[in-house]
Amino acid sequence: MELVADRLRCVRGGREVFAGIGFRVRAGEALVVTGPNGAGKSSLLRALAGLVRLAEGQAALLGADPELTLAEQAHFVGHLDPVKPSLTVAENLAFWARFYGGVQGRDVHDSLAAVGLGGLAHLPAAYLSAGQRRRLSLARLVAVGRPVWLLDEPTAALDAAAHARFAGLMREHLGRGGLIVVATHVPLGLEGAQALRLGEAP
Repeated sequence: MELVADRLRCVRGGREVFAGIGFRVRAGEALVVTGPNGAGKSSLLRALAGLVRLAEGQAALLGADPELTLAEQAHFVGHLDPVKPSLTVAENLAFWARFYGGVQGRDVHDSLAAVGLGGLAHLPAAYLSAGQRRRLSLARLVAVGRPVWLLDEPTAALDAAAHARFAGLMREHLGRGGLIVVATHVPLGLEGAQALRLGEAP
């Protein structure tokens, strides 16, 4: 399996955000995207997830299910955590597991335990801190297996312990043959990852 991007160009609001972007990420590999604010990191990830239309170029997941699009084989984690306050922590995750139906998943409570929320399963999500909401959002990655993780600042609001726990989950995903494209401003503990810097002066 390999994620291949060729000559990607993105225009938003009449402004060219990036152009000529290309990379190849193979199973078991990660690509870390860095750059200043406004360089296009979020737009790149959203384009790969099918949420932003590319002006030019294409991205494809080779060696995977030919009947599914890249977006259908990827998890996208953005800046906002999709948490419904009136539902419990477990009910929120169960909803997303059903929404992503048709993919082999893990038990909801096991997935919550993997992100350190096992003891909060029955708590209404309205009572979660910002860091706990972020961990609930990340639990979707564990609950339903998809080969590609597209992560936009995934450790935002996480404390050091949660950050380390998530780094372990990313390494486990890569060890199982998954691949990751992640935008970040901080080190993530992904030794040997490829690097893509956006917004560099010519």
